[in-house]
Amino acid sequence: MGAGGSNEKPSGLTERQQKWFASVQASLERDTGKTIDEWVAIAKTCPHDKPRARSDWLREHHGLGVNRAAHVLSVAFPSEMRWDDAGPLRAALWTDSASEAILQALEKAVARLPDITTGQRKTYTAWSRKVQMAACKPVKGGQVLIGFAVEPSADPRLSPRGKSESWGDRLKGQMLLTSPKDVNAPIEGLLRQAWERS
Repeated sequence: MGAGGSNEKPSGLTERQQKWFASVQASLERDTGKTIDEWVAIAKTCPHDKPRARSDWLREHHGLGVNRAAHVLSVAFPSEMRWDDAGPLRAALWTDSASEAILQALEKAVARLPDITTGQRKTYTAWSRKVQMAACKPVKGGQVLIGFAVEPSADPRLSPRGKSESWGDRLKGQMLLTSPKDVNAPIEGLLRQAWERS
């Protein structure tokens, strides 16, 4: 379709997310009358060098919505840390060995569930079945904050999702894990409940 590997299927996405991603790409030319290559050429004329400023510029000066602007910018300015390239994103996020040990314990627990897709984002690691079921991120002091697609009432240790959390609204309950030993049978039970709802 265009430059920068825009035909590539992103990794770490569920089938539903892949369909959504493809629909953003397919509708771009139909709805705007410009090909991805034409949008890339426009994006490269942007006077800004920060992704957010570039996205705002495309929206304000060319009428592109957030998702379409993000797609155009990912093709126009591919970087070493693309949102759909899990390895570098994971390495950049999980730099604290204590937090990473908790992540590894969570990964082992999640691996016991069938049909799981792991998605790596800049600020968190997520797991989905058909839709997102859980996500976690490192916290200062070698801890991990995990969110589940369950109500906070499912476990007395859960608190309601923080308003500033960037993972999806489906994850209603969250808790802080301080050690790999915290990834125990009750946590595996919450993961299973979230899996069943996803």
